[in-house]
Amino acid sequence: MRQCFVQFRCQLVEEKQIEEEAIFIDGTKIEANANKYTFVWRKSVERYSAGLVERSNQMYEELLEIEIIPEIERESSDKLSAGKLSSIIESLDETVQAYDEKIEASDDTAVRKELRTQRKEPKQYRKLFRDYLRRKEKYRTDMEIFGNFNSYSKTDHDATFMRMKDDHMKNGQLKAGYDVQVATEGQYTLAYNIFPNPTDTRTFIPFLDTIEKDFFELPNHIVADAGYGSEQNYGDVLENRGRIPLITYNQYRKEKKKKFRDDPFNTANWAYDEQADAFTCPNGQRLWFSNFFNRMDKYRFTRTFKAYECEDCSGCPLRSLCTKAKDGNNRKLYVNETWESQKVYIREKLSEEKTGEIYGKRKIDVEPVFGFLKANLSFTRFSVRGNAKVKNEIGFTFVAVNLRKYTAMNSSWNPDYTKGKSKKTWNHQKPVVPCFFSYFRLVLSQPLFCGRK
Repeated sequence: MRQCFVQFRCQLVEEKQIEEEAIFIDGTKIEANANKYTFVWRKSVERYSAGLVERSNQMYEELLEIEIIPEIERESSDKLSAGKLSSIIESLDETVQAYDEKIEASDDTAVRKELRTQRKEPKQYRKLFRDYLRRKEKYRTDMEIFGNFNSYSKTDHDATFMRMKDDHMKNGQLKAGYDVQVATEGQYTLAYNIFPNPTDTRTFIPFLDTIEKDFFELPNHIVADAGYGSEQNYGDVLENRGRIPLITYNQYRKEKKKKFRDDPFNTANWAYDEQADAFTCPNGQRLWFSNFFNRMDKYRFTRTFKAYECEDCSGCPLRSLCTKAKDGNNRKLYVNETWESQKVYIREKLSEEKTGEIYGKRKIDVEPVFGFLKANLSFTRFSVRGNAKVKNEIGFTFVAVNLRKYTAMNSSWNPDYTKGKSKKTWNHQKPVVPCFFSYFRLVLSQPLFCGRK
């Protein structure tokens, strides 16, 4: 399947249908072939697992206190491992077995009744510990399936739950699905991949790695919408790949508005003295540099900030409009210089005529691919399960999208076609079959490990 896309791109380059100047990246969520309600959440499993550890430790201490079983050697005093739970169950089995033998050996009804009463407590503990062991194994399996993600479906372990635009109950519920990422040019899908992560920000770098490894060398310009704009993504494209990111960020359009530029309490509009390294607030007070500090997100990416603090905010008539800090605390400002410089770079690139024109093609290049996929082909839900099968299915679907576009654009498949003639006079679907076989004949005629172009 990968070779199909590689050879198809080579054909487009040869026919000069694409310019290799830029790629347009976007993603869409497609529902998985999974039960909509059999989901498992990481936070719930972690909470139940912690409760299980606490209860099993408490029960073990009770057993030792009433001397039902002997003390066992523990690897950790914090929790009982699955092996230790099995040892406790074996000890309880031996205790219950001993009572059974005593009951069988006694002919006295009163004694037998007393022994049954004494046996009842260890049998109850044994039942509870068997349940704890079963649940502990289940939670361990759940955590292995989660991997680095927060949910999975019981009927498709590779699918995660994400919020989609069109919900089956029209009330915003989550559904199991896959995040499909594509790279296009000329409205052709040139590369694709699937991810269980619903956020585009986290899929950007892995998808670029996939393109470089399996499909083709990245062009000079990489274009995407604001969902991909982050300090980590900008740094990766500029520093690691040596390409130009034409990617907006979340506040890009808002910063262009007059209301944003004229707001005196917006810290982006505060005067900055580079020599003194200080900002000036609307009341004329200076915010002096205090210290550097780092913040690390849950994905282990570290950002460096500069902290500034006002001289004195006490008695300031604008305090309620400027800050929500408690009385007695001065106004503080945190600046990420790397992020601010990246934003300046992006604004400059998007304001240039050439790069601005390239970015302006984003919507008309990548969005029609998703529109044809979902609206015309009605492909809104996968019919297979598992990463490998899902990836193949979406690959075949994008082949169909590409072939439809190719036959519509290539007049050689229609001898009666004349440029400028109404599209209604030509049935685009008639040449799809010969185009399909010619396309795959082209692919199969190439070496198995064809070099990338």
